Amino acid sequence: MSSSDELPIGQLVRKESVHSRVYTDKKIFDREMEEIFRQGWVFIGHASEVPKKGNFIRRTMGLEEVLMVRTMDNEISVLANRCTHRGNLLCQHKKGKKRNFACEYHGWVFDFKGNLIDVPFSDGFKGELADHATTAAKVSNYRGFVFATFNTDPISLEEHLGRARFALDRASDLAPGGELDLYGGWVEHAFKSNWKMLAENNVDGYHVSFVHDSFAKGIKVNYKYENVLVTEEDKLECVARDLGDGHAEIDYEPTYEKPLVWLGVDPDRYPEYTDAMAKAYGAEESQEIMRKGPPHTFIFPNLFIAETAVTMVQPTGVDGVVNWHTPLYLKGAPEAVNRRILRQCEAALGPSAFLLADDATISERQWAELENSPAWLDLSRGADREEVEEGGTITSHYTDETPNRGYWQHYAKVFNDADARAADNAKSAVEAAE
Repeated sequence: MSSSDELPIGQLVRKESVHSRVYTDKKIFDREMEEIFRQGWVFIGHASEVPKKGNFIRRTMGLEEVLMVRTMDNEISVLANRCTHRGNLLCQHKKGKKRNFACEYHGWVFDFKGNLIDVPFSDGFKGELADHATTAAKVSNYRGFVFATFNTDPISLEEHLGRARFALDRASDLAPGGELDLYGGWVEHAFKSNWKMLAENNVDGYHVSFVHDSFAKGIKVNYKYENVLVTEEDKLECVARDLGDGHAEIDYEPTYEKPLVWLGVDPDRYPEYTDAMAKAYGAEESQEIMRKGPPHTFIFPNLFIAETAVTMVQPTGVDGVVNWHTPLYLKGAPEAVNRRILRQCEAALGPSAFLLADDATISERQWAELENSPAWLDLSRGADREEVEEGGTITSHYTDETPNRGYWQHYAKVFNDADARAADNAKSAVEAAE
């Protein structure tokens, strides 16, 4: 058999294992930035972050700097943050409000759709303004979550989201107005590891009792059986799911017996919120929405809804990733509810929190070891006890590696499909030449 160095990327993923090269190979990382982060749909931000015309934020698609801006037509556009003159960063500020974008190097001016609209000392300018527009991505929005792609002919966002759409619905429906309002700002944590380690760890239930031992002991509800913390495998009630298309979840809803358990409070703690939800959805439906609570769902390739937080995965190199997180504030909810959400978010993901610092340490150790010790890594746990639900979702035990297998099968498909297209194009070119 060929060595792993000779295998195409898709063949580095098997049914129940993956080769460590997918984490450590710079050439593979470069292809990921093209096939996944340029040609696929990528989460950029939330519409509430640019509420008024002229509001903008800086983000990335893979390694490429982009600007998400609310246009004068009250639409959202995503532009390459690069001047088409000499390639300088078009906008230096992380967020703000502008009438247009003017490059600080030579003053070229672009509108919010990427068109070049003015050039200083224009007598010396050669060509047409229309030929120097900066690259505009295709943009689509679902429940306020804004995604973009540089693919000129992508599948629809709804098709990309597939069965993961329910997670965005579930999170948004917790707001009396049906919308989130991510006004809290983002915290960024840099890891020295590969971005995929962070992505797949988000829906790995197997590590929780070990990496997050103190958290597991303190939050008994997620591991309950008759209200007692347990370690017996057959008594854990949460489940793992492969939602297809690289999306996956750990569902804690089976452990939530009453409304607002997920927020760590009694159902009658916030009567103003309860009344507002009942008015918006009806008494019975609102109680069920508040009982189910938020999702714990990863949406390929870079969005994670983590109970009371929204997080983004930003690759910075084959050995670097930044985790962004912000509180999942509910539009129309009382301030006390959103303040509680902030505290929960801080406890899970803050600089000295229960979860993220642990995950950073584990991921960095894993990457450092794999960089020097290439190997096939086992992903077989629970493969023989999965259940396929109607619609194709695969459900299994909380600790099973079902989400990991689903993630890697989709990853392999991305590159197998890209390799097949390249082969077809090469064949067509040869036939045309003949």
